[in-house]
Amino acid sequence: MNSIYNKVIGTVLFCLMISTNVFAQKPSVVSGEAMRKLAIAEMATKSLYVDSVDENKLVEDAIRGMLEKLDPHSTYATAKEVKAMNEPLQGNFEGVGVQYNLLEDTMIVIQTIADGPSERVGILAGDRFVSVNDTTIAGVNMSKNEIMRRLRGPKGTKVKIGVKRQGIEDIVYFTVTRDKIPVNTVDASYMIRPGIGYIRIGSFGATTHKEFVDGVKKLQAEGIAKGAPMQDLIIDLQENGGGYLQAAAGVLSEMLEDDALMVYTEGRSVRRQEYRAGGDGIFRKGRVVVLVNEYSASAAEIVSGAIQDQDRGLIVGRRTFGKGLVQRPIDLPDGSMIRLTVAHYFTPSGRCIQKPYEKGKLKDYAMDIENRYKHGEFTNLDSIHLDDSLKYQTLKKHRTVYGGGGIMPDIFVPLDTTKFTKYHRELSAKGIIINVNLKYAANNRKALLKKYKSFEDFEQNYEAPQALIDEIYAEGDKQKVKRPDTPAELQLATDGVRRTLKALMARDLWTMTEYFRIVNAHSETVNCALEQLK
Repeated sequence: MNSIYNKVIGTVLFCLMISTNVFAQKPSVVSGEAMRKLAIAEMATKSLYVDSVDENKLVEDAIRGMLEKLDPHSTYATAKEVKAMNEPLQGNFEGVGVQYNLLEDTMIVIQTIADGPSERVGILAGDRFVSVNDTTIAGVNMSKNEIMRRLRGPKGTKVKIGVKRQGIEDIVYFTVTRDKIPVNTVDASYMIRPGIGYIRIGSFGATTHKEFVDGVKKLQAEGIAKGAPMQDLIIDLQENGGGYLQAAAGVLSEMLEDDALMVYTEGRSVRRQEYRAGGDGIFRKGRVVVLVNEYSASAAEIVSGAIQDQDRGLIVGRRTFGKGLVQRPIDLPDGSMIRLTVAHYFTPSGRCIQKPYEKGKLKDYAMDIENRYKHGEFTNLDSIHLDDSLKYQTLKKHRTVYGGGGIMPDIFVPLDTTKFTKYHRELSAKGIIINVNLKYAANNRKALLKKYKSFEDFEQNYEAPQALIDEIYAEGDKQKVKRPDTPAELQLATDGVRRTLKALMARDLWTMTEYFRIVNAHSETVNCALEQLK
């Protein structure tokens, strides 16, 4: 039979084998008529179509066409896309170990990974990579993906990097031995107030549980050392798009009592599977506040839903995204993958996390966040209409919570549109603020670190110079970003831009923790959480 027929049959049988082994169900009967129909269509197209066709692409398009008519989260990914998709969750990749940004076609090092390959040979923050293995990468319009392809490689292999360093006229060359580079998912952890710890989780990956435990232990030790033991914990899941269910379960196990239900999954062909807390949790007594917003999704919703339903803490912020579909990865022989939705996530009280959708209407689903914004949901609690038929009760205090998609916070915090004006948002969206600041940091790093001996000194005294603001606004004019109409509106935007610049500079000089220390000082959501913990 034609190769397409064999490939499709093989894929279907593989799916059935997965289903049988994992879920112990009876295999479905595959329709021979349907398979023949698909094979004839491919064979006719390949043999008779007026132009030549790529058979592999035909197969991929057929798979995508099937999945597009299902739910919004059943997807197909090529082998290359699978690798890129998995890296942020797997906890490491192999490369040279730098955090960087691209400025005017030049890669500028923001930080080197501690004890990583680049730091070991002497590469510094502020260095500009101009060549890799004698191939010029700066000023030649090379794409970010192409630059990373040249820098990454198997552990133990070597790469020669040409560096332009401020104050040195000639290019300096370093030979870096590639190594495993950790991918951290905990963005920040620090004592935000005496007795109150703060941990921000950016995503849920393979190392999140360990990073969370390490962060809690660090904060506990820091609190004791300062005479104010950590009693309470703020967990920031804003903009956390999810990740591994197991990682979310690990974090919850550290806070919920033993055997407490965290989440369960169930689908047409998948029996109910419960996930319960286990082990000796590291933080089962102190108060907990979880911060969420409209971009908190999937695993982040599992954590916030369990904390709420088990009455373990308060949820503060805005209604979450509403992604509660369980995808089963189905590996295909060429390294590509189908992620097929097989079940729903349910919170301990029985709420379905997934928001409503119509099959095949992917555009409407993608526009949901924008529609919620236009509807006023992010600024006005009264614009959110909760369905009385979807009332549920928390498991201990029997408080009323609502289903229907996403997790509705216990305390609503509106989006503060005065802190982020339209002008500020457009300057940020075009990358103008970050690029101008990056250039300034690269040219003034040594002087700034000499002037500000500690972050505390920086936090108290640094203010972005007016010349930097003027440069940003001038670049905005070039890119046709319309300035505000009144001096008062412009001043409001300028205040916001200054805060952003200060946070970005803190990140460039120190780490992401210092970035969030600046950001959080002006965050209504964080300040609301602190008020609740008073």
